[in-house]
Amino acid sequence: MDVGVLALQGDVSEHRAILSSLGATVVELRSARDVARVDALVLPGGESTAMSVLLRASDLVDPLRERIAAGVPTLGTCAGMILLAEEVLDGRPDQVRLAAVDITVRRNAFGRQVNSFEADLDATALGADGLDTAPIHAVFIRAPGVVRVGPSVEVLATLAPRPGVTAPEPVLLRQGSVVVAAFHPELVGERRVHQLVLGALRQAASA
Repeated sequence: MDVGVLALQGDVSEHRAILSSLGATVVELRSARDVARVDALVLPGGESTAMSVLLRASDLVDPLRERIAAGVPTLGTCAGMILLAEEVLDGRPDQVRLAAVDITVRRNAFGRQVNSFEADLDATALGADGLDTAPIHAVFIRAPGVVRVGPSVEVLATLAPRPGVTAPEPVLLRQGSVVVAAFHPELVGERRVHQLVLGALRQAASA
């Protein structure tokens, strides 16, 4: 399995370590040729505005959009979730939107760097994919918040209501072969989020 990790900015090495531990061959994506050769995609956490600028400068927006639209299994964490969302609030007018998941997200919805936090998430929904259902330990750093979920999007995990919030907030979602997370599973060695994408890749290969 050749899995491409967007390597323009962000926490690339952490994703590489997890994917390698799961038996994938990791390709660092810096060009359209790189995007064309991989079987799955990972858009890491980082700074979504900087990533947008670098994606355009590297002529990667259309190649990524085309591969994702063709059904290539894809994971986006934190900034990667923002890039994959249908709609982005509080972003720059030229913010890249790959529109792969029918959600609306708000940038930095959980506050600034100093407001970073960790939480355990109910992972019961992962059992349907044959994965361990022990709680997911999630790290939130300047995380995006999901304010709208389209009817074709599956919510896999939510964050318990915070002060001033009346309902659980979706933080791990899936639409088709695209998975997005508002948190950073790669920073704590949480492998199940990546396994969701590799599982979709195996299903596509067997079909």
